[in-house]
Amino acid sequence: MADVQRRTVRTLVVSQAVGAVGVTIGVATASLLARDISGSETMAGLAQTFQVLGTAAAAYSLARVMRRRGRRVGLVLGYLAGAAGAVLAVVAGVVDSMAVLLLGAVLLGATTAVNNGSRYAATDLATEEHRARALSVVVWATTIGAVAGPNLTGVGASVARSIGVPELTGGFAIGAVVLVLAAGWVWWRLRPDPLLLAQQEAGAAPDDREPRGRSWRRFVVVVRDVPAVGAAVVAMACAHAAMVTVMIMTPLHMEHGGAHLEVIGFVISVHVLGMFAFSPLVGWAADRYGRAAVLVAGGVVLLVSLALCGLSPQGTSWQIFAGLFLLGVGWSCATVAASTVIADRTPIEARTDVQGTSDMAMSLTAAGGGALAGVIVGSLGYPVLAMFAALLAGAVLVAGTLTHRHA
Repeated sequence: MADVQRRTVRTLVVSQAVGAVGVTIGVATASLLARDISGSETMAGLAQTFQVLGTAAAAYSLARVMRRRGRRVGLVLGYLAGAAGAVLAVVAGVVDSMAVLLLGAVLLGATTAVNNGSRYAATDLATEEHRARALSVVVWATTIGAVAGPNLTGVGASVARSIGVPELTGGFAIGAVVLVLAAGWVWWRLRPDPLLLAQQEAGAAPDDREPRGRSWRRFVVVVRDVPAVGAAVVAMACAHAAMVTVMIMTPLHMEHGGAHLEVIGFVISVHVLGMFAFSPLVGWAADRYGRAAVLVAGGVVLLVSLALCGLSPQGTSWQIFAGLFLLGVGWSCATVAASTVIADRTPIEARTDVQGTSDMAMSLTAAGGGALAGVIVGSLGYPVLAMFAALLAGAVLVAGTLTHRHA
């Protein structure tokens, strides 16, 4: 079993890194492509919004597939859906169709759902004392793709010129190939399937004739009967929403103060570093000191980060650098710890149902926060946005305390 677990984690580290490239390579150009196709800057953010909605839908749907067919089939389907979405983004640029672009964005969201779900696949066969570390190593692998993807924008433009499509679609063309490669890697290497093996060991074989709606009912039952799981779901959703709402508005806050694009990009890179680079250390702490302790620490770090962001002047400042970095670290602590609580405390027969539904809730909460962020900054300012996000961080802190109480 230990050998299968090691093989599983190694396989997921590679697929996570490659899959993250496929997701992020088009991030830098998605809004620009939407603007060019629609002819309106107000519609530029629609591509990202539809991708987040696609992530939420795919998280729930793929969880149902995984319960019946295993992680391998679910992950491969998600990567292939993302590849199809990337192809549609290229087609949208060629035929100048916003509808096609938004459909592609929805399918691309499946890749984000797969990358989120991969962290749980690392826990199926992990022992409790090493579960957080296994999960966190897979989260860490996202760093590779998150850093490499946006830096391939120039290569994407060259590829686009060589195949005769609009330059802004080149990143999506590369992304489609990369995601197919990730699907092939998982199909080849993720054997035996860790979830099916865990179900077999526990004697919890899935029922293919299960009626619709049972997945949601299982989630409700687990959250009701295991309060720590409910608290972890809330903590993960609130931490993600707090991070997203502030992160997406920070470039605008800096630009208003005259910050150069290079500096803004560097701040976002520092933020991404905080999100992923230290996750193995966070996982070690969660195994060593307990999930609840790390979850509470995540809430505290988020509050400190948001105080720094709220006090930062427009433009470039040490407060915005430190705030965005700590925002990433706080997110990492909350996400790794909460995800591990869900993996620890959820019965095997409901594992994918709870994991998929919690990831759906995380995406929908972030989408709602992102939609409010622009309104808050536009009418009240960036410091008020940081105060709003601090309320979400406070919820993370409370959820961490409840998790400790019900440990």
